[in-house]
Amino acid sequence: MGRRRIGRLVARAAAVVVLLAGAGAVPAAAAETAPADIRTAIEAVPGLRIVEEKPAAPGFRFFVLTLRQPADHHHPERGGFEQRLTLLHRGADRPTVLYTSGYAVSTSQYRSEPAELLDANQVSTEQRFFGASRPEPAEWNDLDIEQAAADHHHVIEALKAVYRAPWISTGGSKGGMTTVYHRRFYPQDVAGSVAYSAPNNVDDRDDSAYLDFLRTVGTPECRSALAAVQRALLERRTALVDRYQAWADARGDGFALVGSADKAFEIAVLRAPFMFWQGRGQAACPAVPAADASDDALYEWLSDVAQLPVYADSVANQFIPYFYQLGTQLGYFPVETDHLADLTRYPGAAEPRTFVPRDIPMRYRPQAMRDVDRWVRTRGEHLMFVNGAADPSVAEPFRLGPGSRDSYLYQAPDGTHSTRIAQLSTADAAAATATLRRWARA
Repeated sequence: MGRRRIGRLVARAAAVVVLLAGAGAVPAAAAETAPADIRTAIEAVPGLRIVEEKPAAPGFRFFVLTLRQPADHHHPERGGFEQRLTLLHRGADRPTVLYTSGYAVSTSQYRSEPAELLDANQVSTEQRFFGASRPEPAEWNDLDIEQAAADHHHVIEALKAVYRAPWISTGGSKGGMTTVYHRRFYPQDVAGSVAYSAPNNVDDRDDSAYLDFLRTVGTPECRSALAAVQRALLERRTALVDRYQAWADARGDGFALVGSADKAFEIAVLRAPFMFWQGRGQAACPAVPAADASDDALYEWLSDVAQLPVYADSVANQFIPYFYQLGTQLGYFPVETDHLADLTRYPGAAEPRTFVPRDIPMRYRPQAMRDVDRWVRTRGEHLMFVNGAADPSVAEPFRLGPGSRDSYLYQAPDGTHSTRIAQLSTADAAAATATLRRWARA
């Protein structure tokens, strides 16, 4: 199943504030710029705690917060945890965007595209079990889409006392999926939702859509080049794995979770075509190394495209909750191995189970994704899906149906996993922006 490229998540802390420029800005005379009592108003919200206020751009205030959440919303008496949030405050009279990546939250300032277009406040949430937002002890059965949706519902209910204008929810990749799941269980929480590059793996037993996509995307020459570089990497695995292990040793890292540097290397090679099309696309084909390229060239290309650092323990352990979710509800994309069968050593190594310790039980529950897909097609409303046509993550996208009301699906012809409204055609971008602004006036 297609997923947001994990390496981009590793670098997420480098995100910076993006200020609105142009259409949609509130006239200076009408804009409220951080009233002096906003901190007092936030502190009055039950269960909410201000961790710190950080410097912000003119016209904004930026807070790192926590909100007390039940570990199990069905049994709040069983204890809870503090969910980490950030708040980029623009004005109490402005719309508010609920943003999630679906992973840990960055405590650096970041403004999503909907928040820019609406000149809105933004509340960014950390997914339960990620980052600092984990119950102790962790009961893994409490990590499911319904519990996470209840977390988001609680965030909105708590902060609506301060921010009474309409709310919009948004996220990309796993965050886009999380956005849709929240709407499935709490459809009235927000006035509209924008889900970017959100996969929809309805039936994890049938992953043919992903394989078919990867067999036809781009040009035949580029696909052949990717297959050839995969073979070259595995044929030279001894030297390249030694280099990978030396890199880990030098930083005091290891591969205990995955099993070994050799296994991690093979997984990265198998996932490379998917990651290439997801993050780069046809324009990057000339940079694919030839099969006879140097070891240095092959290693650097793989490290960049498949993000070799993410398989080492220091990063992989942070994403155990992600792979747990893939293996229990969300499903996962397959990798093509037939053309490399004589060179692979670890059958099934790219499956989620590899990335979750064996003492954590995993049982796949197929009904969850079917239920969400059915809801989108039969009862979903005020939903907007923005995808890139060249992104394998959305080989199985969310689709609208006869019961989808005031909902839209947009696609950028050459777009990758980072596609946004701004990358759509002029007409589609204008229509999407107009719809978003209409929702925010609801």
